[in-house]
Amino acid sequence: MIEKILLELQAVKLSPDSPFTWTSGIKSPIYCDNRKMISYPEQRKAIVQRLCEKVKKHSNVELIAGTATAGIPWAAWVADELNLPMVYVRSESKSHGLKNSIEGSCSPNQRAILIEDLVSTGKSSINAWEKLNEAKVEVLEIASIFTYGLADETFLDKGLKTSSLANLNSLLTCALEMDLLNEDQVRIIRGWKEKI
Repeated sequence: MIEKILLELQAVKLSPDSPFTWTSGIKSPIYCDNRKMISYPEQRKAIVQRLCEKVKKHSNVELIAGTATAGIPWAAWVADELNLPMVYVRSESKSHGLKNSIEGSCSPNQRAILIEDLVSTGKSSINAWEKLNEAKVEVLEIASIFTYGLADETFLDKGLKTSSLANLNSLLTCALEMDLLNEDQVRIIRGWKEKI
């Protein structure tokens, strides 16, 4: 269960009584740092296997793309496991050299899965999707390890197919089962999501 891994490794921290501040300025009772998981081989392998299962649902995938920077290791491990080429998409084009926004080789009409470690507002995923679109790469799906569910409508409006190994609701259910939260704390976190 991916949710249990996220909670046990404290890649996701829950603090309904003392919110975190995200880079965007949003005050949140939950903070996700999936980068922690790259240090734990057994759990990392479990996540990579689950991401590979998502990719294999598409019989026509020709390319794995990762978002810079946190999506890069996951994309690399998935590409290696499935013996597929890989690229990564920068948040901004380089200001020097070839000024690339996509690193690695891709071709027009290639079909790709875009891998993201975390989807919060969806901005980095959409930015990467747009850059791949400009390169005429077809993104079949955006696959993430965890999503708050905040970008679901935005993805739907753009016609993007997305999936995640874990989401806020499944994580809260697991946190309750592990006695990390009580019902009142879960209500606070769910209320936060509804307001945002």
